[in-house]
Amino acid sequence: MAIFHQRIVLKIGTGVLTRSNRIRVDDPVFVDLARAIAALQGGGRQVIVVSSGAVGAGLMERGMKDRPEDTASLQALAAMGQTGLMHHWKTHLQYHDLVAAQLLLTYDDLKSEDRRGRILRTLERLLDFGDVVPVINENDSVAVEELRFGDNDALSAHVAALTGADLLVLLTTVDGLLDRSRAEGEQLVRHVQDLGEAEALVEDTQGHLSVGGMRTKLEAVSVARRHGIPAIIAHGKHIDRLPGIIAGENLPCTRFLLPTS
Repeated sequence: MAIFHQRIVLKIGTGVLTRSNRIRVDDPVFVDLARAIAALQGGGRQVIVVSSGAVGAGLMERGMKDRPEDTASLQALAAMGQTGLMHHWKTHLQYHDLVAAQLLLTYDDLKSEDRRGRILRTLERLLDFGDVVPVINENDSVAVEELRFGDNDALSAHVAALTGADLLVLLTTVDGLLDRSRAEGEQLVRHVQDLGEAEALVEDTQGHLSVGGMRTKLEAVSVARRHGIPAIIAHGKHIDRLPGIIAGENLPCTRFLLPTS
């Protein structure tokens, strides 16, 4: 008899994985993430991680504080930083007897039917092992500008669609979508049914080392919902909440409900 495993795509932004001063990787966050992922997999779930942070790790490796704008520098930093990023994932997941498996993807990979099929078969085989956590990032060191996802929010949504995920979780540095239009101060939007109303609340801001912002997260949510996948935006610095959020507990986050027919 087949066993049902809830499949979760967990996207983690650069701001989550680095400290507030943006010049060091936040090791305690990796510790908490690995613990939460282990708890989810121990409960019969399958977790696919889409991890940002390669360019940020490369900046830290070189002692640079500002993200360069030219493509060659960004690709070089991504090449240097990706090894360090995966070292953190491997080290912390290994503590829970889990194995990190790296996949670097480009826009072309998921647009080609043949490559999509190979990627899906690889991911399915990795998940079949039971103790493996696929860690996916855009292959920034080779992707050309006109054929890039542009940010890992978009990549995570397409990975969720490809793998038939049951849930997309976008971890960022705020509790979720914030409504700043209220006279009494900003308030967390707990549930969203109408994406148009949510988009009206978005300000065009992003982190110091980040590529995306809340707008790109809503675009990712839109892709996921078109494939019947609900989504959550939650605070990545409060990983202790993650299992409860996924279980549906009333904890701070924004839940994007599927459209009603």
